Amino acid sequence: MRPTGRLHIGHYHGALKNWTRLQHEQPCFFFVADWHALTTHYETPEVIEEYTYDTVIDWIAAGLDPALATLFVQSKVPQHAELTLLMSFFTPLSWLERVPTYKDQVEKQGQHGRDLTTYGFLGYPLMQAADILIYRANCVGEDQVSHIELTREIARRFNHLFGREKGFEEKAEAAIKKMGAKKAKLYNQLRTRYQQEGDDGALAAARELLSDLQNLSMGDRERLFGYLEGGGKMILSEPQALLTRTPRVVGTDGEKMSKSLGNTIDLRDLPDDISAKVRKMPTDPARVRRNDPGDPEKCPVWQLHQIYSDDARRDWVVAGCKSAGIGCLECKQPVIDAIVEELKPMRERAQPYEEDPTLVKNILADGCEKAQACAEETMRDVRDAMGLNYR
Repeated sequence: MRPTGRLHIGHYHGALKNWTRLQHEQPCFFFVADWHALTTHYETPEVIEEYTYDTVIDWIAAGLDPALATLFVQSKVPQHAELTLLMSFFTPLSWLERVPTYKDQVEKQGQHGRDLTTYGFLGYPLMQAADILIYRANCVGEDQVSHIELTREIARRFNHLFGREKGFEEKAEAAIKKMGAKKAKLYNQLRTRYQQEGDDGALAAARELLSDLQNLSMGDRERLFGYLEGGGKMILSEPQALLTRTPRVVGTDGEKMSKSLGNTIDLRDLPDDISAKVRKMPTDPARVRRNDPGDPEKCPVWQLHQIYSDDARRDWVVAGCKSAGIGCLECKQPVIDAIVEELKPMRERAQPYEEDPTLVKNILADGCEKAQACAEETMRDVRDAMGLNYR
């Protein structure tokens, strides 16, 4: 997440709720994208450091556990920038120019007085690809889906250009022996079935076998993926999108909740602030007076009821709104109560970190160290493939 403001309930329901679940199911890396923030906020860099720490506090408040997931800051892992630079040498300019969001954002941000006709903004998707590929990530969140195909194309191009590792077969055979006799035998059988008979089921089974191995380094695992399919070492693995339910959260002005629009309910807002923001929200314009009937489908508050209310409460809203049996403030109160209840434990979890910033800095120091170790393993393979590992 880019550190450009406090996190809000849109972030929670759109991403953080899923992140807190995934940290129990997958090895997860979550980073504050301070370099990415500079692509649009290069004229106001002073906000980035402040919001970097705020972002991490909000993550912990939402339920991310540094003991389960790796939390770090992008710029503290310089391998991200190195991989971005190296990939820029072989990524066609046309691939970046065709990214759907590029021209739209240049035009949209230009209306706000920001000049995004910069090298950094054009290369934004390339750095996003590096962010993914450097951890050999197999699953990437839904908010990155538009960049997944570009990332996959870049990985394919890299492997095609540089995947011819010296002594590849010998290293692959050595890696097979590390699997243990039983699994090595199964791998060889599945590899033979795929390469000689074109058995896609054998390919899928072998990939699953490799994915479950814990005693191999990432380099050996990727080497065996490439050996399995008869090619060279698959140095950069192609990620898949991990699709999860991400509801659209409406802001206090009726538009999508966004830091840039100033229409947010923040994760650490106090109850009085939450109440004031929701009570001021627009409703169905047809309800000019208390006894005018309305239509929930035309009311932004109804979208919050979709997230925060059960079926019985929603039925009460529909009946009361259409018959003018309830007023708009009555309709808003259950939403206020639900948001206050949801955010209460978050404020409590955040408090120790607000009072002692060194707790956050220590978490980030540990996370950056873990992320660097993982990223450096990938970069060693990348440098070696590109002829840059001087000894």
